[in-house]
Amino acid sequence: MNQILNKNLFFVKEHRGIFKAANNYDIFDPNTQQMIMTCREEKLGIFTKIFRFTDYKRATPFDIEIKTTDGRKVLTVKRGISIFLSNVEVFDENDILVGRFKQKFFTIGGKFDVLDASDNVVCSLKGKWTSWNFDFIRDEFKLAHVSKKWAGIGREMFTSADNYMLEIDNSVPQNDSVRLLILAAVMCIDMVLKE
Repeated sequence: MNQILNKNLFFVKEHRGIFKAANNYDIFDPNTQQMIMTCREEKLGIFTKIFRFTDYKRATPFDIEIKTTDGRKVLTVKRGISIFLSNVEVFDENDILVGRFKQKFFTIGGKFDVLDASDNVVCSLKGKWTSWNFDFIRDEFKLAHVSKKWAGIGREMFTSADNYMLEIDNSVPQNDSVRLLILAAVMCIDMVLKE
């Protein structure tokens, strides 16, 4: 696992665009305001691009790579076509399955189970329908929190760009694969629940 994931604060900034098919983000260290990772959706097929501009956008597949600024892969987040519920897979820098997210049926605000590679529940991602706040919960203890940072009325109305702040609790051990799953889940919040 890349050491960059041992940080506890990440600011995720989505690239803005009025007519954009691909989802692209930059990830910053809020303490230094330095960009530390990029998140790009480079493998986008022609039919996926077309459907991204329709009401079926939420059902389209995605394949996103998060890399350090010097180009080293940190993780990959993938999902095939989604009809009702999303099943998203997360791979490490060596393309080894680390875990997945399974969307819960009939939840208000959105809920995912975060599973390891053996399909054991690691934690749950729970959101509130009245806000853009999401918590990673294990045994009633909050492992991490994601909140949307407001970008201003003009940007909110005319683009699809969102910004997120991810805060991982100090109790989550360094080099624990749950950190990789938590960062990957931020992309799922935006692409699965909020698009």
